[in-house]
Amino acid sequence: MAADGIFLAIPEEPRAGIRLGVKDLLDTAGLTTTYGSAVFAEHVPSTTAESVHLAESGGYTNVGKTNLHEFAYGVTSENPHFGTVPNPVAPGRIAGGSSGGSAAALAAGLADAALGTDSGGSIRIPAACCGVVGFKPTYGLVSIDGCFPLAPSFDHLGPMARTVEECAALLEVIAPGFAAAELTSLEEIAAGTAWVDEADPLVSRRVRESVAHFPRSQSIAWPRPEIGALFMREVADVHRELYAENGELYGEGIAVKIERCLAVSDAEATQAEQARGGYRERCLELFDGLDLLLTPTLQCVAPPTGVGDLALRERLIANTLPFNTLGWPALALPCGPAEDGLPASVQLVGRPGADALVLAAGGRLASLIRGTAERGRLPTTT
Repeated sequence: MAADGIFLAIPEEPRAGIRLGVKDLLDTAGLTTTYGSAVFAEHVPSTTAESVHLAESGGYTNVGKTNLHEFAYGVTSENPHFGTVPNPVAPGRIAGGSSGGSAAALAAGLADAALGTDSGGSIRIPAACCGVVGFKPTYGLVSIDGCFPLAPSFDHLGPMARTVEECAALLEVIAPGFAAAELTSLEEIAAGTAWVDEADPLVSRRVRESVAHFPRSQSIAWPRPEIGALFMREVADVHRELYAENGELYGEGIAVKIERCLAVSDAEATQAEQARGGYRERCLELFDGLDLLLTPTLQCVAPPTGVGDLALRERLIANTLPFNTLGWPALALPCGPAEDGLPASVQLVGRPGADALVLAAGGRLASLIRGTAERGRLPTTT
């Protein structure tokens, strides 16, 4: 294992190109692909995931398969089989999950862009923890062919990078037909804001400073979905046979969750599916007249390692899972130092298909945040 805890496999002779970290949930022909699990520790696929193939055809080169939370089912990337992903900007803190290795590779300067997956926040949570940019596209915009599933109707695949522009450039390659856009001003953007008061004090302050760049903003009482049983039933369906045959190879933390998933009843799953439909209708009504919704990506900065996924999960997915439920595009963008001098992150969300607008607004906001910091109006520490 190279770059302890970050890469699980490295091509013998990487080609020339833009350095790309590839989450080890994505198949790569001839290169070990573990899905973060001991079950697949020796697995070498014969084919390459569509997104990786498109990236490599578009000028990117795979410099390593990045470590992740086991089977992508967790928020810490503390992997009992392959080691804890380190957080290069916050030693002793989690890198976030499940795409922790992709975020860490970017933060450590080991990759210029990365591919991640996001079923409940797995791109945006590690992006926030490591102070990089992560984008969950509209559901279905990027092919998940060749990606081991978690909860299929929640699963997204998207780009990660150190800047919004680099994210958009990778998305143009892995989502044929997508075209990035530019935005010179945020003055005409009608923005809603939600959940800011629920964040820790300095995270809240940084997000409010980001919102201040949108003159047309208003607070919205944005709901959260109650669809846990549906997510869990989909996980159960993915793992039912595999867990029955290989349960002893599952880490203790994920085994507990899989068993809970297997216990979900048909009635509970059906009720949650119906609740999801109602949630989508309600959110579309609330979004009427808005262009974007802004929230904290996380309510806190990166928590310490050793706390555990089960203890952290509900708080870390609180602001991210809603947009997997909806399938809407969502961008995680660092917005300045917060508690303990660690990065805060603001989340920009758009309606389905508004990926270009979300990224354009994020790029403009990032430029304004940089300008504010350069003028000395943001502290560098707490």
